[in-house]
Amino acid sequence: MELSEPGYVSLFKSGELERRAVRLEARLASCDICPRQCRVNRLAGEAGFCRSGRLPLVAAVCAHHGEEPVLSGSRGSGTVFLASCNMRCHYCQNYQISQDRSGQQYREMDFHTLAERMLYLQDEAGCHNINLVSPSHFVPQIVRAVLEAVPMGLSLPVVYNSSGYDSVPSLRELDGIISIYLPDIRYADDRWARKLSQAKDYVKHSRAAIKEMYRQVGNLVVDGSGLARQGLIVRHLILPGGLAGSRESLTWLVNEVSPEVTVSIMSQYFPANLAGRVPYLNRKITAAEYREVVRLLGELGLENGWVQEMGAAEDYRPDFTREGNPFGSSAVTLR
Repeated sequence: MELSEPGYVSLFKSGELERRAVRLEARLASCDICPRQCRVNRLAGEAGFCRSGRLPLVAAVCAHHGEEPVLSGSRGSGTVFLASCNMRCHYCQNYQISQDRSGQQYREMDFHTLAERMLYLQDEAGCHNINLVSPSHFVPQIVRAVLEAVPMGLSLPVVYNSSGYDSVPSLRELDGIISIYLPDIRYADDRWARKLSQAKDYVKHSRAAIKEMYRQVGNLVVDGSGLARQGLIVRHLILPGGLAGSRESLTWLVNEVSPEVTVSIMSQYFPANLAGRVPYLNRKITAAEYREVVRLLGELGLENGWVQEMGAAEDYRPDFTREGNPFGSSAVTLR
């Protein structure tokens, strides 16, 4: 199915895109952009939980070939790795940019430069989409960058690739701007969300966010080349010992979002960051844990999406000290 130009183009022409940018930026003066609602003045350089101010923090911009096939296609997903985070996952594979306080692997980037990077991904790298990784605390900055990029010729679908710990009021400002939502559904129990990610209210916020994302874009739509043009894809990372609550989360998706929802089941867990020191996190998942979730997909009738092969943990470990693409030439095998 072929779709028309992304909605942000018409929003730009009507002036609504600029109005949204202004509204969102005003909220940075007492920041409530993500569920933490730190209420710091980011416009004045005050830093809350995410340790970020007025400008976006960018770690890498590259064509990424390890995403879901409908995103990577043949030319890659145009990935913008945003730094810092509104979560603190003990096992974060991107900890070099999400939790490292030194800031050596990322830098502030003005909106015009970020817009130019998006155009590079579109026109020079030939990517299929613009993929914003860890965007939850940078919603105003994203809208401002898109506002800059539209008159420069941006016309690709924009992917919002988040942990799922998102604010519904902020997501509403993205309606028509984001074509593809790619959230995690990380936990089904807030005890583990608090203990492992310092997000004590993750379940409530992530479920509300996924519902809002689905309201905006619906089920996944692909074009004649099999590339994603619009829709929701929910990622679920299998954690050791059933800590992710896979049965409860996937059942909730079927019952409360859609039986046709597209899911991406990830087996790539690796005890990165602090996980090696935590007894219940310091190992990869077992074959039995993997098979249990695969069986669950059949039981629930979840037929749309992908399941990573066992062994993905060896292929999907970024290094943000590497020049250019933090994943090098490796790619995750999905089937």
